[in-house]
Amino acid sequence: MTRRDDLVLGGTAVNPLEGNFGLLLRTEHTDTLTLEGRFEISRISEALANRANRPGPAPRAILMTGMPGAGKTTLARTLEQAGLVRLCPDEEMFRRYGHYGQDFPRGQFRVREAPVLQDIALELQEHVAAGRDVVVDHGFWTPEDRAQWTATVTEAGGVPMLIYLPVPHEVRWERIRERNAKSLVDANSIEFSEEDLLRFAGRFHPPTADEPHIVYDGHPEHVLAELRHACSSADGGSH
Repeated sequence: MTRRDDLVLGGTAVNPLEGNFGLLLRTEHTDTLTLEGRFEISRISEALANRANRPGPAPRAILMTGMPGAGKTTLARTLEQAGLVRLCPDEEMFRRYGHYGQDFPRGQFRVREAPVLQDIALELQEHVAAGRDVVVDHGFWTPEDRAQWTATVTEAGGVPMLIYLPVPHEVRWERIRERNAKSLVDANSIEFSEEDLLRFAGRFHPPTADEPHIVYDGHPEHVLAELRHACSSADGGSH
């Protein structure tokens, strides 16, 4: 996907929970709802009840999707400065295990990352349940990953907002080349070769129109404006 020049909404990111709930209820009326779907109705009903009992707008959780070098950490740090809680699995990986490819083998990354992601997901839920806006500094390469983390947010009574960062390979590789020099000291500068980056592209699945998302245009203030607008709309426009 080419990069766009303006902030584009791929659908509303404000009320996906209610939309899923309505779809499940319509399925229930046709007697085709699975047992898993019935559990989902119960889960969503509880999340909506928790949200209704909380004063003020529901907290937002920014989930990002993009490849290495797309600018996720830069955006996440800007949002952090604006008051959001920033959660970064790469930094926790560095804290626990050290330098990728030196302190632990490159082939063990996913195995070691799994418990880190589980802990970050729990921390995300705790912050959202406490009413805090959060940004998760992570790539979320597949629809399955994004759906799982969206559910994590909604279960805690929050509203997920997915930000897609499409950046051309040449730009990302130039950024990675500069970052590689800091890989021994910077948790967010994991060392990759250009071959790695090209290989990763085959595993990355950008969001489609079926996934409500915002296409990032390189201006953090547009994301912050959208965040404020969503909160204001949810609160009846009183702010």
